[in-house]
Amino acid sequence: MNTIYPERKKLSRPLAMLLSALLTVPLLSSCGGGGSRNAAPPPPVDDIGRTVNNPAPGNQPQAKKGLSTGQKVGITLAGAAALYYLYNRHKNSQKEGAQGKYYLSKNGRVYYRDANKQVHWVTPPSGGIQVPESEAQQYRDFQGYNGRSTGRDLKDVAPANAPTF
Repeated sequence: MNTIYPERKKLSRPLAMLLSALLTVPLLSSCGGGGSRNAAPPPPVDDIGRTVNNPAPGNQPQAKKGLSTGQKVGITLAGAAALYYLYNRHKNSQKEGAQGKYYLSKNGRVYYRDANKQVHWVTPPSGGIQVPESEAQQYRDFQGYNGRSTGRDLKDVAPANAPTF
């Protein structure tokens, strides 16, 4: 004789409905088109050490010998100051990739997109960037200006409509 206990009967129906719903989730999420028009760009990638001023090995530019008059007094920019400097140098570029246009996200990070529209985060070079004093003055309030650990970060200047990743 089959006897169904009242506790099991109360649990079996909701459990069966939950399991059925969970089994349909993969089926429903796989629908929705896969055309290139609707495809989202790939997720962001962190490119530690691969910035304009710190390219991949083998792509090192030749060092310039001597400094011009305007470059004799240089300031080192690191951290947020270096990122903001790189962003300002590349924000209007028409190229793609690491040498192309840079963007500022809401979270205060600088990034660029490659030819596949994948996001690559820009990291400042570990040794900082030597910048002529005349160019460096606009970054004096930021963290990393001339080795300083205090100051503003890029969240202060990020546009309100910028994406967050």
